[in-house]
Amino acid sequence: MTIKVALTPPDISAYQTGNIGIDYYTTFDSGKPGPHVLVNAVTHGNELCGAIVVDFLYRHDVRPTRGKLSLGFANYMAFLRFNAASPTASRYVDEDFNRLWSVDVLDGPRDSVELRRARAIRPFIDTVDLLLDLHSMQQSSPPLMLCGPLEKGRIFAKGVGVPVHVVADEGHAAGKRMRDYGAFGEPDSAKNALLIECGQHWEEESANVALETTIRFLKHADVIEPDFAEKHLTANTPLRQKFIEVTQAVTVRSSEFSFIEPFKGLEIIPKKGDLIGFDGDTQVSAPYDNCVLIMPSQRLIPGQTAVRLGRLLAD
Repeated sequence: MTIKVALTPPDISAYQTGNIGIDYYTTFDSGKPGPHVLVNAVTHGNELCGAIVVDFLYRHDVRPTRGKLSLGFANYMAFLRFNAASPTASRYVDEDFNRLWSVDVLDGPRDSVELRRARAIRPFIDTVDLLLDLHSMQQSSPPLMLCGPLEKGRIFAKGVGVPVHVVADEGHAAGKRMRDYGAFGEPDSAKNALLIECGQHWEEESANVALETTIRFLKHADVIEPDFAEKHLTANTPLRQKFIEVTQAVTVRSSEFSFIEPFKGLEIIPKKGDLIGFDGDTQVSAPYDNCVLIMPSQRLIPGQTAVRLGRLLAD
């Protein structure tokens, strides 16, 4: 099957040296009090929209009006391997960079290309107050903001205002995301993080969503010039957001997991007990009425998340 790649990965070589002693990370300091804000791209190397947006911010000389603004390319090693002829192959080099962000793993004995990178940037991530981690999805599905399980994440997502669908979840059984690392995941900390899934990996619209979300994120953090923000936002007023609380993640247990149909995400399973799929001989069913499917995976590997199940929250 031919996979259409409508996006072109930017040349990021000019950003390699940076200015903080870590390749592909740069911090701009306004010299005025304010938060340290990070826009983070290519946590997965085959997700192009974030790289396009960070390149856009560099090329437009975006600078913070207060606090610090950092721009970064996380798993650049995988990104630099991207090949449109085989676009799925560069998600990571050794292992998923976004499943490594627990203290046990970061301080543990394991070794990989991604773990060495995570350990190198960890002290820098510890200085960040507000994080936007730019991602995209396997399926052609409406964009999702993943705000984590805490109320502070929901409030932050509501302040940004896009996209329409906001998912409150705990993450993955296979490992902790950067979004949930350290103080980002502590209810009493002012630090906060959002992860945006901007749409299908290589569709042009994913880059548009990434830019819109990034500008609104920086505007909400009050760290960029209002005139610049308004110039690059769409004229449309964001629609009322819908919040979905994930109640459980379905983890693949066997090598024979399958869905009953090719779900793409945000489908609503109407009745408790309705069939979703099979994990070997075990049925996977909706645990309650109006169960929302969140990001059903095409990589049905034992130990990985097959799909997350959620409830729409009342306004």
